[in-house]
Amino acid sequence: MPLQKLQLRPGINKESTTLANEGTWFEMDKVRFRSGYPEKIGGWTLDTGTTNSALAPPAGSFWGVCRSLFNWVTLSGYNLLGVGTNLKFYIQNGTIGIFYDITPIRLVDSVAANAFTTVNASTTVTVNDTSHGAATGDFVTISGVGGAINGIPATALNQEFQLTVLTANTYSIVVSSPATSSGTTGAATFTYQISIGPEIFTAPNGWGAGGWGGVTGSSTPTGWGLSATTGIASQLRLWSQSNYGEDLIFNPRGGGLYLWETNADPNIFDRGVLLTSGDTPDVCNFVMVSDNSRFVLGFGVNDYGSAVQNPMLVRWSDQEDYTQWTPAITNQAGSFTLSDGSQIITAMQSRQEILVWTDSALYSMQYLGPPYVWGFQLLADNLSIVGPNATSTANNIAYWMGVDKFYMYSGRVETLYCPLRQYVFNDINLSQSFQFFSGTNEGYNEIWWFYCSADSTDVDRYVIYNHLEKIWSYGTLARTAWLDSPLRASPMATGYNGKLIYHESGVDDGATNPPIAIDAFCQSADINIGDGHNYGFGYRMIPDVTFNGSTVNNPAVTLTLRPRQNPGSNYSSAATPTVTSTQNYTSTRNYEVQQFTEIVYVRVRGRQMAFRISSNTLGVQWQLGVPSLDIRPDGRR
Repeated sequence: MPLQKLQLRPGINKESTTLANEGTWFEMDKVRFRSGYPEKIGGWTLDTGTTNSALAPPAGSFWGVCRSLFNWVTLSGYNLLGVGTNLKFYIQNGTIGIFYDITPIRLVDSVAANAFTTVNASTTVTVNDTSHGAATGDFVTISGVGGAINGIPATALNQEFQLTVLTANTYSIVVSSPATSSGTTGAATFTYQISIGPEIFTAPNGWGAGGWGGVTGSSTPTGWGLSATTGIASQLRLWSQSNYGEDLIFNPRGGGLYLWETNADPNIFDRGVLLTSGDTPDVCNFVMVSDNSRFVLGFGVNDYGSAVQNPMLVRWSDQEDYTQWTPAITNQAGSFTLSDGSQIITAMQSRQEILVWTDSALYSMQYLGPPYVWGFQLLADNLSIVGPNATSTANNIAYWMGVDKFYMYSGRVETLYCPLRQYVFNDINLSQSFQFFSGTNEGYNEIWWFYCSADSTDVDRYVIYNHLEKIWSYGTLARTAWLDSPLRASPMATGYNGKLIYHESGVDDGATNPPIAIDAFCQSADINIGDGHNYGFGYRMIPDVTFNGSTVNNPAVTLTLRPRQNPGSNYSSAATPTVTSTQNYTSTRNYEVQQFTEIVYVRVRGRQMAFRISSNTLGVQWQLGVPSLDIRPDGRR
């Protein structure tokens, strides 16, 4: 018989069985589709910058889990990156590579006497500062210690520390030198940074907090008949940020608005300061600067003359003046309360409008000029969005992830067809949905969404939509933020290691030292090789694989043929089958294919067969073409 081409449709489809999806791809990890053919995704490398911090994490590192990245360039040509974590806020000067700690200051307090209590031979010091207002994990910088405190050198105390609260008036720190005597003495100045935020969402517990006699997660019962404890929900720390010319306006969700101003000296990065003048909102869920009209926009803020947050209220400053928020006949400051939903989730700049999502609707916000200034139009209701960072825009089309499907807005709101919908939304931890985030990878025409699988409280999976070819792919990857900026060479991401990671850089996993190989594979749905009655027997294969971009001399991939007798039987593998049956077949075969491999002699027999390509060695990059298989009819058993 002539060779049969294994020509499979591009993209992945898991909406039905492997046999029903014949002719397409069914499983994958670390693989994308480019021009319709699967290829291993690009590798990633670590940023090698330095850190300007008294606590001095390793070079190129920052403290905490990053949830926000924003990139801009100053008039002097300095490439800056805002990095918001649950512990601190940094700006990286990409020209120099340094992460500068600009976390705003909450309180500066001086204690004239008996500031420190020490215990002989201990490095734990108790700080006595009445009504310090700190929480465990907050950061304090101590200064003004003029001499040794009970044997502890002043240099060991005049530093930045992460503290542990003992009482409303005391907390402890750990110093580098032990005390040589016990006692209470000393004077100092204590500079407290704004309080840290949680790394993940913590659900409330107690009576009525859980489902009524139901479950939380996959197996933990809650509700009636169980002992109750007390507690309140604790949302994770999220930041929003936007440049105001050369400067940066940023906001921790549920906190105030802060300003960071550039300095004439590029090596001096002052801390961000709280905006307080002109009736600036005291509490805000999301901040943005409108590009074409230069208004600072606050979403989910407190109203004028009130300290109570209204999660559906939008307020804006006067044009070109972030210090003036009080409406007057002489300015354009104002506000508007949205009506559809219970809270504003996020907002995003679009070509001629600002899109505003509540938890149940999408609004268009457009500049009208005086006297109304901004106008609002309801675009669609009865929709959803999983979190503040779940939106992306490409080619003037907005894409976002809902709680049970994906959406797009191109002038009208539509459901985005996704052949991975069951796979994604049947195995997802929506209690951590504010961790989910989206980003573009425009070099490959892709929208990426990162999310938590059902049994994980950390982001561990991704799904990709190629908006040019309208195909999907998916995989596993632990990331916390993503930014594809044209101002830097490749897309940037952050992981749980407190590092900045450059994607599409190299071909290996460079998040470790030394780098490790990326384990990538793509497997087809079942392909009928028999005639439905007789078996098919395959005995030779012509591979079609390119290794462009590989960095080793002899790159190779593994091609695997996985036959089975009937759809109900399991693929043969070294692993224990998930379905046991007398119909399980026995001859899964792996074949190594290198750059100049012309033909592979195989031995595979069955009614259906799945085809798999994989690699897990350093320096290998590959793209699959159209392999061919020689199959002839065989017997019935």
